[in-house]
Amino acid sequence: MISRKDLRELCVKLNSFNFKLINNTRYFFRKNDKLKSRKTIELLFSNGKSFSNFPFKVIWLPENQASELQAGISVSSRHFKKAADRNRIKRLMREAYRLQKNILQEHLKKNELRLSVFILYVGKELPAYEIVFERMGTILKRLIKFTDENTQKPA
Repeated sequence: MISRKDLRELCVKLNSFNFKLINNTRYFFRKNDKLKSRKTIELLFSNGKSFSNFPFKVIWLPENQASELQAGISVSSRHFKKAADRNRIKRLMREAYRLQKNILQEHLKKNELRLSVFILYVGKELPAYEIVFERMGTILKRLIKFTDENTQKPA
């Protein structure tokens, strides 16, 4: 079992994308941060923009009425027949997202934006946490870039 201190040190070592994990900050992924509304999810999949960063596919939409940032996470049962495998991958994804989402949240607050994000795992093998953490950092960095591009377009 890895202690929190060891996990934090590992996260700092892995962090090559300028996402600083501040020791005094508490990291949460609460109920209101989770994308659960069926209407919002349908809107996201029908009108959302997407990009891939293997082994993830990200669908995002710069509209959300419930909260400033909501995220959903999913793993296909097509590639992972056992629920235990799907749950493990989702757990890894949620943890990597929880530790790094503060940068995106602060960016959205500063620019007064709202965002819905759905992250799908499309790989066919069980990933290591290091890979999930690294790719999640890249995904969040790209989301910051895309939201900047969205807000800078002239009306």
